[in-house]
Amino acid sequence: MFDEIEIGQWYQNDMGQSFEVVALDPNDETIEIQYFDGAVEELEFDIWRQMAPQAIEPPEDVSGALGDEESENLGLNDDGVAQPEEWNSVVNTIEPEE
Repeated sequence: MFDEIEIGQWYQNDMGQSFEVVALDPNDETIEIQYFDGAVEELEFDIWRQMAPQAIEPPEDVSGALGDEESENLGLNDDGVAQPEEWNSVVNTIEPEE
């Protein structure tokens, strides 16, 4: 059954919560998941089977798992697009001609 679970795959549980599988440990029979809001949970394999999660497409904006503070630190705007405050570019060092 662990062969069917893929790290990086997004799933939805029977309560409609979306999450991504972030780690598998076949020796301990545990699966670590991260919900869209950033919460991390470790599930025993038996619980995973009872949940019967369905594979889904990843959300368009995966920055939800980062939280507001972490998104700001990454320079993400409200749309989840990287947009640092200061661009380090050679163009910024060119002085206009007079």
